[in-house]
Amino acid sequence: MAQVEDLPSSRLGTKEHWDDVYEREVNNFEEIGEEGEIWFGEDSVEKMVDWALDNATPEESGPSVLDMGTGNGHLLFELVSNGYDGQYLKGVDYSPASIKLSYNIAKSRGKDCEAVSFDVLDVLDQQQINRLGEWDIVMDKGTFDAICLSTGSNRLLYAKHAADLVRKGGKLLITSCNFTEEEIKSTFLNQDSE
Repeated sequence: MAQVEDLPSSRLGTKEHWDDVYEREVNNFEEIGEEGEIWFGEDSVEKMVDWALDNATPEESGPSVLDMGTGNGHLLFELVSNGYDGQYLKGVDYSPASIKLSYNIAKSRGKDCEAVSFDVLDVLDQQQINRLGEWDIVMDKGTFDAICLSTGSNRLLYAKHAADLVRKGGKLLITSCNFTEEEIKSTFLNQDSE
């Protein structure tokens, strides 16, 4: 399996950067209704939603989906628009402004999206991760990349926490622009994983 080398740290790996980004996006949403950036583009979101529809069809009691590093909640809102029940969807982000933006957007989109929950949470904090429980699907659209750009080696800690959140038989879906599929697998899989 491909060996993954740590990336050099970058401002893109800091909480301060993401707080600044989402504070601007909250202001833009409040002023002009702009929902903000769709990180990695709409094609990436469509691929993740299509994968979910092919592998975990929405049904009356789920599946439960956790979006790690939810940003503006766009991925979860797209799941809702494709038949997923918002009450089984949760987005977490360590930026309070991200969570504020997500709630504001959910409210503007109406009842179905308002059922989606969002929480401020640091995915590197074990106590906070423990409170989340396990999920049928854990999605990550760029959070792994941002973690890998942070100071220090948080890559393996993040991988452990993400894996801990996936219910037995569940799935972890990651979109990355910095790593190949093989590199991601080598980080997240161990001898006991499927």
